[in-house]
Amino acid sequence: MNSRFALERDAFGRLVLINAEGVRHAGVVPVRAFPLSAPDEGLSLVGSDGRELLWIDRLADLPEPMRALLAEDLAARDFAPTLLKLHKVSSFGVPSTWSVSTDRGETQFVLKAEEDIRRLEGGALLIASAHGVQFRIPDVKALDRVSRKLLERFL
Repeated sequence: MNSRFALERDAFGRLVLINAEGVRHAGVVPVRAFPLSAPDEGLSLVGSDGRELLWIDRLADLPEPMRALLAEDLAARDFAPTLLKLHKVSSFGVPSTWSVSTDRGETQFVLKAEEDIRRLEGGALLIASAHGVQFRIPDVKALDRVSRKLLERFL
């Protein structure tokens, strides 16, 4: 990682990278290399042309003000509500409409195909809705019995 750079926001709220040579790159976007398995390791700062401008090995190695700026942008980019409870599904075939509680509130989404449920390490699941929203279940065993029974029909 290049330790001689700075990050700031411009008047439009865009993230600006100032590299070691003093060149300003407005509108950079932080992109996690491994957003689920290692979210705090491997971060690329990508310019408005889609090219990587800077690689950051570990977020923890950055000063707190830089980490805070990156965290704001990453939070908006990595919107993935945690599914807390599965209330009902419209059918046990797909597509089906799921009514759920998440850490962001109550919602409904459409599951298009069983392949849209991905198993992750440690018993976690990632469920992609028909609209592209990713719902996370960190630990299936932590769900209530009714939610687990409904979910098992799709696994």
